[in-house]
Amino acid sequence: MFNKTNNPFSKPSAGATTASLPQNTAPTGAMRPASPAQATARPSETANMGGTAPPPAPAVAESGSRLIVGPDVKLKSAEILDCDTLVVEGRVEATMDSRVIRIAEHGIYAGKVSIDIAEIHGHFEGELTARSQLLIHATGKVSGKVRYGKMLIEEGGQISGEIRSLAEEELPAARPRPEVLASVKTAMS
Repeated sequence: MFNKTNNPFSKPSAGATTASLPQNTAPTGAMRPASPAQATARPSETANMGGTAPPPAPAVAESGSRLIVGPDVKLKSAEILDCDTLVVEGRVEATMDSRVIRIAEHGIYAGKVSIDIAEIHGHFEGELTARSQLLIHATGKVSGKVRYGKMLIEEGGQISGEIRSLAEEELPAARPRPEVLASVKTAMS
């Protein structure tokens, strides 16, 4: 893997000569600042000084414990506990109460989920409660019993089944009762 004659870390063999590097230069391949400004810049600033934009931030911030179900993995008949973020790239059949679920474009989740934020690029089938936010991307398909705090569906995204806002469910007293409607209609006549 290493060329012994150019490797500064190998011991010289008998009769072999080694080249020494000048004191002021770094070995080939080492990072050197391109300008004096970069020499004093912090690493996060150095990445942007070359004119390249930083990578885009994910739509959902990830922190804490994370479980990633890879593309060829099938997780069946499970209950997922104490997982802050679940990333589904394969197939999952489970129940889950957590903080974030992200279903990748080719990912499939079937089951019951109670979550703060759901970001769907793939398929979800079952019962989904997104307490804070439900994001369905252009490639996303959601079907079943769906409850949400706020919802955003990109053009091309699909949703079907029994769909209700959590705000609508929390305010049953705000909905007029049938007997009240009947009395209002008779009073107006």
